[in-house]
Amino acid sequence: MTVAGSPPAPDDVDALVAAWARERPDLDVTPLLVLSRVTRLARRLDRARASAFAGHHLETWEFDVLSALRRAGRPYELSPGQLVAATLVTSGTMTNRIDRLQARDLVRRRPSRSDRRGVIVALTPSGQTAVDGALIDLLEHERVLLAGLNPSDQELLAALLRTLQARLSD
Repeated sequence: MTVAGSPPAPDDVDALVAAWARERPDLDVTPLLVLSRVTRLARRLDRARASAFAGHHLETWEFDVLSALRRAGRPYELSPGQLVAATLVTSGTMTNRIDRLQARDLVRRRPSRSDRRGVIVALTPSGQTAVDGALIDLLEHERVLLAGLNPSDQELLAALLRTLQARLSD
C-alpha cells in the first residue's frame, strides 16, 4: 500500500535497517522499520510542539498540566493525584510543577472541600489564556505535519497507533 497515492522515497530508517540487515543477517530487523520511524517522528513532534508552546511562553510540561486542567471542564480544577494520572509523572515531580506554575500565576491551590487534608489545583484566567492560545498554535502545527496524508490515511494511522498503544499499555 502506498500513502497518498505515490510510493514513498527511501528514508534514513530504510538505510539504517539495510545496514543492520547487512551486518546482522541472523536477526530479523523489520521491527525497526516501524518503531524507529515512530521514535524519529516523536522527536520531530516534540520539537514542533515546543515551538508552538514557546510562542505562549510555555514549556511542554507546562502545557501538559494546564491542558489537563482545561480539559477537566469548569471550574478547571483537579487534585494533584488526578494531575499525576493525567500527565504520567510522579507525585514529587507534580508538586514541583504545580509550585512553578503557581509562581507564574497560571494555577492556584485551594483546600479541598471534601478532604480537609487535600488540595485542589485550579487553572487561573492567565493559565486558561495561555493554554487556549497554545492549543490553537499546536493544532495548526500538527495539521501541517499531517498534510502529506489524506484523511483516510490519517484515520488508518490513528487506528493502527491506537492498537499498538493499547497492546503496550497492557
